[in-house]
Amino acid sequence: MPAASIAFHGGAGTVTGSRFLVTAGRDAVLVDCGLFQGLKELRLQNWQRPGFDPQAPRAIVLTHAHIDHTGYLPRLVRLGYRGPVYATPATAEMTRILLIDAAEIQEEDAAFANRKGFSKHHPALPLYTVKDALRALEYLRTRPYGERFEAGTFRVTFRNAGHILGSSFVQLEVPLADDRAHRIVFSGDLGRYRQPLHTDPVPLPACDTLVLESTYGDRAHSHEPIVSQLRDELLPTLERGGTVLIPAFAVARAQLVTHHLRVAIETGRFPDVPIHIDSPMANDVTGLYSRYLESEYLDRDIPHTAPGALFPRNVRFHRTIEDSKRLNNLPGPRIIIAASGMLTGGRVLHHLQRLAPDPRNLICLVGYQAAGTRGRALLEGAPAVRVFGIDVDVRARVTCLHGLSAHADRDELLRWVESAPEPPKRIFLVHGEPPAAEALAGALRGRVPSDIRIPALGEAFPLE
Repeated sequence: MPAASIAFHGGAGTVTGSRFLVTAGRDAVLVDCGLFQGLKELRLQNWQRPGFDPQAPRAIVLTHAHIDHTGYLPRLVRLGYRGPVYATPATAEMTRILLIDAAEIQEEDAAFANRKGFSKHHPALPLYTVKDALRALEYLRTRPYGERFEAGTFRVTFRNAGHILGSSFVQLEVPLADDRAHRIVFSGDLGRYRQPLHTDPVPLPACDTLVLESTYGDRAHSHEPIVSQLRDELLPTLERGGTVLIPAFAVARAQLVTHHLRVAIETGRFPDVPIHIDSPMANDVTGLYSRYLESEYLDRDIPHTAPGALFPRNVRFHRTIEDSKRLNNLPGPRIIIAASGMLTGGRVLHHLQRLAPDPRNLICLVGYQAAGTRGRALLEGAPAVRVFGIDVDVRARVTCLHGLSAHADRDELLRWVESAPEPPKRIFLVHGEPPAAEALAGALRGRVPSDIRIPALGEAFPLE
């Protein structure tokens, strides 16, 4: 075993399950602790041991709060991890919301499966419980952007990645045997430039190794105005009295969609129809966004006014199950925004089951749809999707809005890499499906002299 190494235990060959173990001598740090999502063979890996000793890391460092970067934490703690979990203050608050919500959904889905009898497992069990999530959250420790701190023998600094509230890329200084330090940067999920609600990612510092996401490494985002897309895609459905279902991530995406709806309504380009956000988590996250947007936390002007103005006046939040069920009896025209964004679980599935068979309705996708998810199936034109063990016909129209992603596209990733004072010696491409990673590798090879690698799941490399 080399004196220092990096091992890819997730986020390799797929867009989920980010887990990167950096080892130096007898010390180790885990960067991100994400849940696998999407394809069944990926989801099953969440039930397996993680590929490393859960007690081996001295610390865990989180780039941001999304479940594919944090959602394995309760499971790892259940398996024996007992060290600190470092994050920015906003990421720590967001992680608390997301992990408890994820645990509640898993408990609810398992209970529902047991009541309806459609699970292949008897009884169906959650991957972890709310009790497990609360225990994991006890290990959270916060550090602000720009403060260099020690995690065992490693030195760590968070820098603003501009992806979601609190998101960061991580600078890690890895001690080597000859008193040198190997400088490695983990991009986490990199944000976009000049977007509402979020700051630009700060420039990439000089580093020896860069671990770079490649989610949209094979494409450029649309520059068509979001307000125009909303009008063109949603208006026909609303005019005929239909209901628009928008599966949206409760963090950042639900807030961004409603922000654009507000702009469309207030400028007279969109009817003032009822908008329902059916997600307790989105409710909590919205409060968090409102609080941070008014603080000194952000370092440039963000296009917002007051917290209440993030949303149209007719937005209604639904927290309880009873509130959610009442939507079943409300006719169109109206808009329902519910999590999850890839239709992998949560309340959106109940709305999908009810609304998908009716051709008057519209299912509007607003984010990345990973392979193996219902969202990807809908995007690819599936005539039916399986929900709660039943095949649901899809007669509603399905569309996708472009340009709402919080992930940098190919051009923005290249711009960020080239913002460094000097090119990294080596770049690992992660958190992308193979075609996207390969395309970004080709683009990078034409722009920087770095050694470009696409690691396989479980692969390890020396750091020298």
